[in-house]
Amino acid sequence: MTTYVPFDRDQPFLLPPDLQDWLPADDIAHFIVAAVDRVRLGAFCTNPQAGGKPQYHPRLMLALLIYCYANGIFASRRIERATYRDIGVRYIAANTHPDHDTIAVFRRVNKTAFEAAFLEVLLLAREMGLLKLGTVSIDGTKIDANASKIRSVRYDRAQVLRDKLAADIAALTARAEAADTEDEDPQALPREIARRAALKDKLDAACARLEAEATARAEAERPEYAKKKAVFEARKGRRGRPPKPPDETPPPDRQSNLTDPDSALMRKSAAHEYRQAYNI
Repeated sequence: MTTYVPFDRDQPFLLPPDLQDWLPADDIAHFIVAAVDRVRLGAFCTNPQAGGKPQYHPRLMLALLIYCYANGIFASRRIERATYRDIGVRYIAANTHPDHDTIAVFRRVNKTAFEAAFLEVLLLAREMGLLKLGTVSIDGTKIDANASKIRSVRYDRAQVLRDKLAADIAALTARAEAADTEDEDPQALPREIARRAALKDKLDAACARLEAEATARAEAERPEYAKKKAVFEARKGRRGRPPKPPDETPPPDRQSNLTDPDSALMRKSAAHEYRQAYNI
C-alpha cells in the first residue's frame, strides 16, 4: 500500500524557524550579507528624524537589491513579492517586507552610493574567486523587454486566430443569450466575450502593424526594383530571371508581440536562446 510523507499546512512552528537552515551553506546570500557588512554607509542618505515611520536599514536594503539583481529580479514590485515567496530574499530581508515604493526610492536617492557599493561587493567577490570581472566589447546589447516571447505571434497564425476568435465570440454571444433566457448569472460569459474580443483587437492591431511594415518596406524597395526591371528589359534576349517585385504582404513567419510591439525575438549568438528583447 502506498505511503506518503505526512504534511499539515495548518501546523504552526513549534519553535521559531531559523531561515539560515532553509538555505544551502554555499548560497550566495551568505556572502552578500557578509560583504555588505563591510561596506561603509557614509554616502547613503537616511532620515535623521527620530519620529515618524521606522525606516529600513541601508545595509538591509543594499543587500536586498544586490541579491535580487544577482538573481535577475529587477522590478521593485517583483522584489517586494520575492520577500514573501523567495527563501533567499526572505533571509536577506530578515523576514521583513519593504514595499516597492520604498525599494524604488532607496535606489533612486542613493544611486551613486548604491552603484559604488555594488562595485565594491563585486570586487570582493572577484578577490575571493566567486566571479571574474573584465572588459567586454560589444556591438549590441540585448536588453530583455517587459514582454514574454510566447506573446509573439506569426502573421499567418494571427490571421487564423482572428478567425477562430471571431467564431468563438459569436458562439459565446449565443451562449450568453441562452444563459439570459435561463436566468443564469449574466456576468461570467460577457466577461469571457470581452476577454476574447480584446484579444481579437490585439491580433487585428498586430496584423495591421505587420502589413504596414511590409507596405513601407515594399515602397522603400520599389526604386531599386524599377532600376533592376529597366536593366532587365533593356537586355537583349532577356535571359535570366526577371527581378522580383517588392511584396506588400508580410511573410507568414513575420512576428509581432502582442504585449510590446517594439520588442522582438532575438538572441546574443547562435549558442544562446531566443528572448523577447530590444537591441540597445
